[in-house]
Amino acid sequence: MPADDAAAPRLGRRASERTSERVMVNKVIPFSLVDGPGSRCSVFLQGCNIRCAYCHNPETQATCINCTDCVAGCPSGALSLREGRVVWDEATCIGCDQCIHVCGHRASPKVRLLDAGEVFGIVRGYVPFIRGVTTSGGECMLHPRFLKGLFERCRGIGLETLIDTNGTIDFEGHEDLLAVANGVMLDVKAWDDGLFRRLTGSGNATVLKNLAFLGERDKLEEIRVVVVDGWNDPEDAIDGIADTLGELVGRQRLKLIRFRRFGVIGELSSMASPSDERMAQLERRARDVGFGEVVTT
Repeated sequence: MPADDAAAPRLGRRASERTSERVMVNKVIPFSLVDGPGSRCSVFLQGCNIRCAYCHNPETQATCINCTDCVAGCPSGALSLREGRVVWDEATCIGCDQCIHVCGHRASPKVRLLDAGEVFGIVRGYVPFIRGVTTSGGECMLHPRFLKGLFERCRGIGLETLIDTNGTIDFEGHEDLLAVANGVMLDVKAWDDGLFRRLTGSGNATVLKNLAFLGERDKLEEIRVVVVDGWNDPEDAIDGIADTLGELVGRQRLKLIRFRRFGVIGELSSMASPSDERMAQLERRARDVGFGEVVTT
């Protein structure tokens, strides 16, 4: 559960200046080179609406249920039970992640309940060294009002803002958020709805709708396809994305991500990564259908 309010950043702001929504923040990475262009501060929110079989951060999916399985095993005594809930002491924590390893609920006790102004106060400390801010998760689009409040503040001091999303939350109706977001990094986990459901437990109709909607508004910073052979359909995804975007495809950046089992739990935890030859084959296909920029990782 969230750390005590006493452990949250004190930014010297009146309560009336806070946004009304406070969200569970899993972590803030001060400097990231993989979450958009340049050096970025990445904000990971807790909680996700789907369950990807290849998720590399499964501890961000659910919220703590206060079962206390993690408390006794904490080597630094950073976790305790107070009034029926698990409380994390950030100052005592040594970052060993033992609590995450023992959690059977895909959650983490190491979260803080913060509003947009408080998160901005953290981000602002890195301003001389970053180009922008990226929000991720979990699924950050579960909290569009929080994102809008954070992005308005960030844009006000010249920081770029990006949303990293699984695409299952409809962007239509959130034009106010898109107005303060420089772009969206959209995951297309599978093109076929049946494969998507097998991989995530949910359907992909909204993802495909968002693909067209964001493309028409020039808000696609990057489209991402994780290559999980036997589980998804990267060739169909490449072709389908290109067909959906039409003449806009030449302006789009496609990132083909090699499946890696680091952090993965469950059936895919022992699965091998695609070969270099396989990734090169998919890169050629993407270039052939007209993508303006193709990156493989």
